[in-house]
This record gives sequence, C-alpha cells and structure tokens, in this order.
Amino acid sequence: MSDHISAKVRHKSRRLLFRILFSRTMITFLLLLIQILVLFGVFYYLNPYREYYIIGFNILSAVLVVYMINMNGRPEFKLAWMVPLCVFPLFGVLLYLFVKINPGAIGLKKEMQRTCADTEKYLETEPKIRNELETKEPHFSDLSYYLEHTGKFPTYQNTAAKYYASGEEAFVAIQDALERAEKFIFIEFFIISEGIMWNTVLEILKKKAEAGVEVRVMYDGTCTVACLPYSYPKRLRRMGLKAKMYAPIRPFLSTHQNNRDHRKIIVVDGKIGFTGGINLADEYINEKNLYGHWKDTAIRIEGDAVKSMTAMYLQMWNASEPRHGGDEAYFHVTQDTIKDAEGYIVPYGDGPTNDEDVAEDIYRDLLNKSRRYVHIMTPYLILDHEMLSALCFAAKRGVEVELILPHVPDKTIPFYIARTYYETLNLAGVRVYEYEPGFLHAKSFVSDDEKAVVGSINLDYRSLYHHFECAVYAYKNSVIDDIEQDFQKTKQKSILMTQKEMDRIPIIQRIIGSISKIFGPLM
Repeated sequence: MSDHISAKVRHKSRRLLFRILFSRTMITFLLLLIQILVLFGVFYYLNPYREYYIIGFNILSAVLVVYMINMNGRPEFKLAWMVPLCVFPLFGVLLYLFVKINPGAIGLKKEMQRTCADTEKYLETEPKIRNELETKEPHFSDLSYYLEHTGKFPTYQNTAAKYYASGEEAFVAIQDALERAEKFIFIEFFIISEGIMWNTVLEILKKKAEAGVEVRVMYDGTCTVACLPYSYPKRLRRMGLKAKMYAPIRPFLSTHQNNRDHRKIIVVDGKIGFTGGINLADEYINEKNLYGHWKDTAIRIEGDAVKSMTAMYLQMWNASEPRHGGDEAYFHVTQDTIKDAEGYIVPYGDGPTNDEDVAEDIYRDLLNKSRRYVHIMTPYLILDHEMLSALCFAAKRGVEVELILPHVPDKTIPFYIARTYYETLNLAGVRVYEYEPGFLHAKSFVSDDEKAVVGSINLDYRSLYHHFECAVYAYKNSVIDDIEQDFQKTKQKSILMTQKEMDRIPIIQRIIGSISKIFGPLM
C-alpha cells in the first residue's frame, strides 16, 4: 500500500513539474534569464563593445515599435507589446521575435487553408433556405450570408437542438449517443483527463471499435502537461482507436501555446453532434471538486447541421495528415426528417489561421441587433475596446445586458482583470453577476427569445483571437427558451456586483488586475 501511495505522489510531483516547466510563465522566465546572461556577458566579457550591443537592441526595439504602429491589428495588442519593447528592450525584442516567428506554427495556416478548401464543396446553404431567409428573415439573413461567404458555415433547417444546463446532463446524453454509433465517432477536446468521465467514454469507444465502428480521438497537446502521458495516443491506437494530439508540446521549442485547439466536438455517424464548454474530465461533471460547484453547459444537434461539425473536425484532423482523399463518405449521410426541427441552426468555428474575427463578429452582431435583452455567461472577461463598447452601447440603448461570471476563479490573474471592467460596465447600465456556488465555465449568449450561441468561445483574447474554437448559433429554435431559463436559474444563485460589492474588492486585487490588464492580449 505504501509503495502504491508513493507511486501516486511521484506521479503527481512529475505532473506538477511538467506543468511548471512547459508553461508560458517558464518560457517568459527563460527569456528573462537569457537577457540576464547576455547582459552579464556583455558587461563582463565583452566590455569594450557593450555600448554597441545596447545601442543595437535599442534600435531594433524602436524599429519594431514603428513596425507595429503601421501594421494592421488591434491597438490593445500593440500596446501590450510596446511596454516590454520600450522598458526592457533586450527581453522585449527576444520575446516578440520568439512569438512573431512562431516556429512551431510554420505551415499551419497553409495546411488549414488546404483542408478547409477540401470541404468547401460540401458546405452550402440550400437555395430554398437562402430565399426564405432573404424574404422572411432579414434580421438574420445578413449574418447568415456573412457566415457562409466568410467562413463556409451554411445555415441549416431540418435540425433539432437540445440544451444541457450541466456537465452531468450532457454526460448522460453523450454516453447514449456513443452507444448508438453505427459507422463513425469523431471526438475532439481541449482537455481529456483520466477519471470517471473519460474512462466511461473510453470503455464505450473500445467496445464500438471492436464492433467495427471507426473511432477517432484528438485532443490538445497541452494535456501532456498535467492530464495524460505523452505517449497516450499510442495507447489508444493499441485499443483500435485512431488517435492524435494537436500540436504536441516540445519542451522550449514549441510556440503553439498561443494557438491551442480549444474546441469541444463530438460527432456520431454524421447525424448527432455535441459542443459546449465541457471537457472530458471529472471536474466538468462535479466528480472532482476544484473550485466549488462547476457550472457548465453543452448543446446537442441532430440532423443536417451536423455536416458542418463533421467538416470542422476533418479540417483539423487532416491538417497534420498527408494529402489524401476519401472523406466523401462522411458527408454523404442520409439524414432522416427531424420531427422536432424548427428555425435555423448554424454550427461555426474560428481560429488564428483565418483573416476574420468570426467569433467576435457574431457576439457583436448579437449585441448590436438586440432590442430587449442580451444575457451572457462566460468564465473570463478580457475585452478589447470594440467588445467593451458594444456591451456598453447596447445597455445605453435601453437593452437589458446582463453577464454572469464565476465567483470562485480557476485562474487568479484573469479573474482580477475581469473585475477591472465591472465599474465601466456598471456605469453604462450593464449588470454583472458572479456565480456564488463556485466556478462558472459556461459560454453562452442569448438575446430577445429568438437567437442564441452555445459553444467553447470565452469573452477573452485567447478565445477570440488565438485559439481554435467552435459554437452553435440557433435562430428561432425552442432551444433558445431553455438557454434563457437556465440563465435565469443561474442568476438566482449569483451575486449582483453593485457598487457596494465592488468596493469590497481588495485593493491589491485591483492593483494587480489593472497592471495585468495591459498584458491581457498576450495572456
């Protein structure tokens, strides 16, 4: 027994060590250490030439500042980089070049463009639906047009949607859908961690693979830091599953930490699809208590719209595969007539390899077109000027804008940064709540009882600009009522952050949040 306990302790210690070694903080620390070592060498071993090194880095820092001012991009990103470039030229230059060159992502954009092009022919809004939108739904027709022509995300009918107000509810539905699989199962998650949830899913996947069902599993490479062994895909392949990591972590060489696969996708036979906030780990179903009660959500779609989720999955999977064909069968799925289908459904994705801010554009469209209310749940709130303005402007137009965030954070600094926005939002008429029982990880927008989004997309820079993300947009579907009801129930368990509540925030939190906010775009 003592040997078993010792082994578990050693395993946890190794995980903690890996988490520290391969974190962005460690990379930043190493670059700072490089600066110190270089400066030491300059001043002690290259004393006659030190002024040239200092002048050289100052000039390069100035050149980079001028370059950033003139490049396309958001001012928040530029400001975040100018501080280290101007205050710590050597460190700032090294860090900027490391991230900008991004050696771990060379070719990623090209490969994603290739795989997206491979699926475009399967992704078109039916002419009947397009004509119906243009004649009967002008308030949604323009957004539908944008999604199809910018990102190849068609609008579908013949699709039913089901909303899950907790990870526990979604877990039951996921098991049922997997058990019914006959042809293929696609799984893509940001986090997979061994425990009750994943082990249960894995047993079903093994059984299905033995029965001849094609099973593919893909997860983000950061899981190797604390969740899974580096060789875990090999273990899954020995079980008969196809498996891979997106962007495996390579110590001190990988810059993929800026472009993670944050999506949550399950596709069963091309007929059923899931997405939302939940990952395949025990905290998402409250089998593990990390930050109080874990509040999360998910959405299940069935019918024609699953085709877009199939496409998103294959685009990511094939980006690291040799050129090949043979994916046609996944799109030529005979769909039944869905009796509960109503309204319109648009699954969509976003990522750092396209030139559009699809995720943010949809959120701002919801805010700008709202007439009565916009209700939002998000675990993180790190906003650029445009999103902050959209939230405030909607409230100033008389729209009821309400946000629910966590009261118990999973990441301290982002939590402190989020709280720095409360006063500005409050003055504009936006009501902000914090979910008192614990950590809220849900990501949803719902507006005017007619439109809603549920997916993996947070209201922060990483989700809106750096990560690969996905979501489902619903228009005039009954699932919207369920999303709004869940928002109201969640609000009843939340604290309204009035001025009195904000005055209770410790001054040290405010200081740390305000300083860290400068670097929000880089977090």
